[in-house]
Amino acid sequence: MIDAAPSGLRRAWVSIGWVGVVAVVALSLMPSPPQLLPVDQADKAEHILAFGGLMFWFAQVYLSRRGRLAAAALLLALGVGIEFAQGQTGYRSFEYADMIADGAGIFVGWLLAPPRLPSLYAWSGRFLLGLSQR
Repeated sequence: MIDAAPSGLRRAWVSIGWVGVVAVVALSLMPSPPQLLPVDQADKAEHILAFGGLMFWFAQVYLSRRGRLAAAALLLALGVGIEFAQGQTGYRSFEYADMIADGAGIFVGWLLAPPRLPSLYAWSGRFLLGLSQR
């Protein structure tokens, strides 16, 4: 049913994903980012959630194995790049463990993406189509 989605939905979906990418970069490079989880090593869980969420989001649109591999590779490159940038800031630290957490999140995001869980992208297309027919 993705073909029946309102025009512009794919562009909007990808644009929202890019807003998520910008948010991850900004939060990763700010001096004192908010800590969402009040536990030891919470940043690893936050890496898994952030990169898992991004992969899950982009996997809604990129259904082919090739498209998902490209998204996963680009997200992993982003995570590695962020770590190198953090190492250059003087107020953040470079950590290999963060790169591993990013990769774990990407893996989990891919695993949870359709067809294992329902497609939020397809659902949003049907929802918007239903609204436009009212």
